[in-house]
Amino acid sequence: MAYLAPAEFVTKMVDAGESKLLMSTRDTLIRAFMAGAILSLAAAFAVSVSVNTGNPLLGALLFPVGFCMLYLMGFDLLTGVFTLAPLAVFDKRPGATWGGVMRNWGLVFTGNFAGALTVAFFMAIIFTFGFSEAPNAIGQKIGHIGEGRTLGYAEHGASGMLTLFIRGVMCNWMVSTGVVAAMMSTSVSGKVIGMWMPILVFFYMGFEHSIVNMYLFPSGLMLGGNFTIMDYLIWNEIPTVIGNLVGGLTFVGATLYATHYKTLPKRVAA
Repeated sequence: MAYLAPAEFVTKMVDAGESKLLMSTRDTLIRAFMAGAILSLAAAFAVSVSVNTGNPLLGALLFPVGFCMLYLMGFDLLTGVFTLAPLAVFDKRPGATWGGVMRNWGLVFTGNFAGALTVAFFMAIIFTFGFSEAPNAIGQKIGHIGEGRTLGYAEHGASGMLTLFIRGVMCNWMVSTGVVAAMMSTSVSGKVIGMWMPILVFFYMGFEHSIVNMYLFPSGLMLGGNFTIMDYLIWNEIPTVIGNLVGGLTFVGATLYATHYKTLPKRVAA
């Protein structure tokens, strides 16, 4: 479970950002689709555990299995590339441009959304026996989640929007910490342990993750949730995406890059 020093794993972060910017369109979309699908399945699993056991903490404890699987298979989440891709531009790597960053973010968003929507449709079929009957208890819970985390914010107006944004910031602070934690170790067990802790924190605390929400909210609409597509976009997805960007890049990517990669000269002792 070898541990890499901060200067070493931050170099890996910059290398990863460069690799993502230079990846082909096909590979970027495939990896993003699979990441969105696997994380969505993990979200459905966690909600199922919470409903069946009546213990939300148990669902949160088990949710990180999806994040660990997708990371170990080399798939990409929007929250991760928000943090990593700009580092290659900061470091002036060859071919790394802000245009390339925006291209990468757009492709990963598209792939993540397609993967999440696919799993939402599949799980809606399972929860309703092919839309032939009312949703089961798990499907009903997902519908209520969608209502509470759209209309619930809307009821509070600007204060609700601020709360939503901050939950998005806090979410990717934790999720991107999980991405980085996986780079701290060279063993599978070390990577999994490193990833598990911050992902557990974000899920149990109810922070807003744009890709998890790409599953929960379309699924909620399919299962009869009492909110609209515009409610979902305006009172969740768009502010969450912006919050995730700010949280991951500001509190993880830029800070680690500044203090462990582009360090200032040491002070001279008096």
